[in-house]
Amino acid sequence: MNVATQEILLEPADNKRLLSLCGPFDDNIKQLERRLGIEINRRDNRFKLVGKNLCVVAAADILRHLYVDTAPIRGVIPDIDPEQIHLAIKESRVLEQVADSVPDYGKAVTIKTKRGMVKPRTPNQAQYIANILDHDITFGIGPAGTGKTYLAVAAAVDALERQEIRRILLTRPAVEAGEKLGFLPGDLSQKVDPYLRPLYDALFEMLGFERVEKLIERNVIEVAPLAYMRGRTLNDAFIILDESQNTTIEQMKMFLTRIG
Repeated sequence: MNVATQEILLEPADNKRLLSLCGPFDDNIKQLERRLGIEINRRDNRFKLVGKNLCVVAAADILRHLYVDTAPIRGVIPDIDPEQIHLAIKESRVLEQVADSVPDYGKAVTIKTKRGMVKPRTPNQAQYIANILDHDITFGIGPAGTGKTYLAVAAAVDALERQEIRRILLTRPAVEAGEKLGFLPGDLSQKVDPYLRPLYDALFEMLGFERVEKLIERNVIEVAPLAYMRGRTLNDAFIILDESQNTTIEQMKMFLTRIG
């Protein structure tokens, strides 16, 4: 890997604007370092960037443009937040240009579906898959439609097929998405099913309807509301908590302490 070094000077020097650019505790700088795999050192308004050439050049451009955005408006200096850093990186398209910045972790998830192999299609999805494969606990945070649930189910099915686990547990807080469903008739499974439909959809696509039904009958795949996780000890299991942003602090503590 060719390591490049670049120094930039942001002018006019203004401590308040520099503070806005770097963020609280240099969070914005740390995000740039983490996302682009570079090192950034700052001394006053002088920045030294070290890393892959494409990433260093992109980071320098991002810092320059965002520093311009900190120019006072009616005497008020705008704040630069992490979302602006994220958008600036996306717009630079640098991660798409650096071929080896997106490891092909999808090869490790060898699942054949009706649509072919399940593989990550973005750097964030690749990192998400890598974290699931390498860590006991992974938090997936992102906008709707970015594959958080789908990729988690894919990793769970893959682990089950390779006999690394004995069962899959899918759970989700029973919270409507902006509209009240009212009273739902039926037994526990029928009452909870509408909330867990996204998880079922992913399973049906990867394993087929009949096999999923058989695995559910044998309790190899278990779908349950979050409230029914209390008091359980879960060993050799792949557990997916969907829509976890709707949990309370107490529910999250209860869920995390179920791990055997």
